[in-house]
Formats: sequence, structure tokens, C-alpha cells
Amino acid sequence: MKVARRVAAVAVAGGLMLLAACGSGSSDQAAPGAGGTKKITVAIAAAVLGPKEEVAVISVGKQMGYYAQEGIDVETINADGSVAAVQAVASGSADITPGDTGSLLAGVQKNVPITVIGGLVQNWPWQIATLPTSTIKSAADLKGKKVGVISLASGSAPFARAVIRSGGLEPDRDVELIPVGVGAQAAAAINSGAVDALALYGQAYTVLELSGTKLAYIPNTDQFQGIRSLSFAAASSKLTADKDLYGKFLRASYKALLFSAANPKAAMTMGYQVYPQILAGQTADQRITNDTASLTAWIKSATPATGQPADWKNWGAISDADWAKTQTYTQGAGQITAPIALNKVWDPSLLTEANNFDSAAVLAQAAKGQP
Repeated sequence: MKVARRVAAVAVAGGLMLLAACGSGSSDQAAPGAGGTKKITVAIAAAVLGPKEEVAVISVGKQMGYYAQEGIDVETINADGSVAAVQAVASGSADITPGDTGSLLAGVQKNVPITVIGGLVQNWPWQIATLPTSTIKSAADLKGKKVGVISLASGSAPFARAVIRSGGLEPDRDVELIPVGVGAQAAAAINSGAVDALALYGQAYTVLELSGTKLAYIPNTDQFQGIRSLSFAAASSKLTADKDLYGKFLRASYKALLFSAANPKAAMTMGYQVYPQILAGQTADQRITNDTASLTAWIKSATPATGQPADWKNWGAISDADWAKTQTYTQGAGQITAPIALNKVWDPSLLTEANNFDSAAVLAQAAKGQP
């Protein structure tokens, strides 16, 4: 199996504007791979691999043969946050990314040639957390405090700024944002008092809680309901050159997500097989229980909040109302300066084909835990 390569983050606004001026890199479609397959490189918007989309989507898609059935060979690279992932796609280093939707909108506003083609994380996963003994109970209580974010180039930072503003405060003046990463690094930051609160997503908090860090959470206000987190975005020129390829990628990816929702333990096992570095020197038996719980938390953010897997339809759809909520949030978080016309950022034309698969067959495979 190919292991992930690392893409270094570069400056946020300056990098996006530079890439906009340079265009989208190579205009060639994804190159054929061995056996006549076509290679797609996916930029994962995280510096460290874990029980997230790289497992529930990519690993399962590989191990279950969903990508191979579509004639696709998937490789992944790691980017330090969604801004860096957008840059990787725009520069031609990657063909597609499941990136923070706000970062995707920001890129389009700066004329970065990318197009959103399908949703992924549909339930808002971000929240502010503190230690249970903290006096911080609301956004207003963050005045003069330090909030830990994954990185200043991730979706964590604009979320933190939006929460800070909701408390009548001004980011960077009233509250300091400190990059702390996730996992052990984030746990050390909050437990040592280096930061007073964290701005992470549900799966990352599950990891901390399972490792022994107890947390209290500030409830999100209604403004965050309906906001989209991760969405798939492709380089516009490559999408135009080979739309069918991207439709096949989406179909295989959504099949993998359905499988993972039905059998997260089997999905996590496949994650170890594709990305053994997730084990961090431990055995699968040592990690499987906590990692499966962590993956389950991520899957809940990416699948419908109601119903059963057999009933779920319309994978990847994003309603106009959800787009409006997302743009309002993104503007308030300072990622965009004004709403963007949907036809400049959103092309849902591949979703009919992406949903053209036998859900019952996928669920039967999930019940067995194998093809």
C-alpha cells in the first residue's frame, strides 16, 4: 500500500492569491495507472492520519475494491489544514480534497480554480471545550483567554473566531488563538493550562476523552445548525477534462462511507492495513476499541442524523438552504467577504451517478466485514 506523503502549509491569503494568479497547475486529467486504471491523488486536510475520512472513505474504498471497480487508483497526501489542501488541488499536487467548506469558498472568492462536487461532513462537528473546573461557560467568558486550535490554516480557527464574535468579542484582540494540533498535543495544552479552551471537532474530542482527559463543552448556538464542514472539491480544469472519473470517485467514496457506518470496526481494521502508521507502534488489538469509538464519532458527523443506513439516500447533496447557512457563517468567520453565487462554486451534476449503487449489497458486505 502507498503511504501518505506530506504537503507543507504555506501562508493563507498570500498563498491562495498566488495560486489564483498561477492557475491550477497542470491541465492534464489524472494519469493512467497500472492496468489501465486512472490515478487520483486526494489531499487529506490533516497533518496526522487518524480515524477520520482517510479510514471511513479512502481505506475502505481501497480494501473493499470500490475504487478498483471504478478503474481508479487512489493515492493520498497530507496537508496541514484545509487551506493547504486547497492549494494542493489548485497547484496540481492533488486532484481532489475533502476540505473545509469555508476554505473552499474562500479559495473560489480569490479565483482559485476549484469546484465543490459533493458534500461529506453534513452535521456540524465543531465545539468549544474546557476543563470541567473552568470558569468559562459561554463565549463571552473567553475574553482575555487563550483558545487552542488545530492550526491557523484549519477549519478550527474560523470556527473559534465565529464563537468569539458571538460572545461580543473581537478575535485576536480579546482572545488569542494558539495552534495545538490534536491528540496528545492538544491534551497537553489544555491540561497544562497553556490554553484555556479548545476548538476541535467531535472525533478529536473523543480521542481526548478516551485517553483520560475529561472535558466540558460550551453548547453551540443555533447559528451553527445546517453549516457544512467538509466537502469534496476538485480542480476545475481536471473536472472539465474528465467528469466521469470524478463521478466514479464519489460513488466509490460514498459506498465506503455507507460500509463504514454499518461496520466501523471492520473499517478501522482496514484503516490499519492501508495506513499502518495510525498504530503508532502499538498493535491493532491494543488500539481497536478506542480507535473504533473515535471513528464512530467521525462517521456520525458525515451521515444522516436520523434513520438507518438502509434508508439513507442522496449522498453528497447540499441544499441551497445549507449553502446559505454555510456562506453566512463563513462570512462571519472572516473567510469570505461576501456571498458567492452557487454556480461559481457548486456543481452537483455528478451526484445522480454517484448515488447509482446498490446500498443493500454494500450493507451485506458490511455485515460480513469483507467483500
